[in-house]
Amino acid sequence: MNSELSEISRLLDIMPASGRMMTKIVGKQDQATIIQTTFPIPWKNHRVIYLNFDLWMNLPKAQRDLVMLRTMNWLCQIQWFKPSINQGICGVGLVGIISQLIEADVIGILVSSGLTIISVIKIWRSNHSTETELVADEMAIRVATRRGYEAPEAANHLLQGIENVAKIEGRNNFNLTELIRSQNLKVIAGLSPVGVPERLRKE
Repeated sequence: MNSELSEISRLLDIMPASGRMMTKIVGKQDQATIIQTTFPIPWKNHRVIYLNFDLWMNLPKAQRDLVMLRTMNWLCQIQWFKPSINQGICGVGLVGIISQLIEADVIGILVSSGLTIISVIKIWRSNHSTETELVADEMAIRVATRRGYEAPEAANHLLQGIENVAKIEGRNNFNLTELIRSQNLKVIAGLSPVGVPERLRKE
C-alpha cells in the first residue's frame, strides 16, 4: 500500500498544476488493463485514472511517466462546455426536455431527447478522434520536456510504453489508433521520416 501511495505521489508531482487539480489516481487491482479511465461526466470535478499497480509497475519508470502524462492530457482536453455547435445543440435539447416535461408534451420530449442524445454522441466521438489522440501524445511530450526529458527521448519512451502495455495486457495486435499514434511518435523520436497524412490525422 505504501508503494502505491508513493507512486501516486510521484506521478502527481510530474503533472502540471492543472493536471494535479483535475486528476485523481485510484488503484484498481481487479481490472484487466494496466491503465483505464472513464469518460468524465459534466457535473464531476475530478477525472479519474484507474491503475492496476501489479501490472503498472512492470513498466520502466520513464514509460510510466509518459503513459501517465499522455492519459492525463487526454482527460484534461475533454471539455463538455467548450462553445461549439454540438454543445449548443446539447444545451438546447436539455432546455427543451425540461420545458416539455413541465408542459407534459410527449412529442416535444422525444424530439428534445433525440437532439440531446445525438449531440452527446458527437461530443464523445470528437474526444476519441485520431486528432485528439495525437494531440494528447504531443502535449505529454511537451510536459515531459519540462521534467527533464528531451522531446525525441520522451516520444520514444511513450512509443515503447504503448508497445509494453499491449504486451503486458496480452494483446498481440494494435488497434488502428495505436498504429497511427506509434507512427507519429516514431517521427518525433527521429525513428522514421514518414509522418501521419493530414487526412488520417483529422479523422
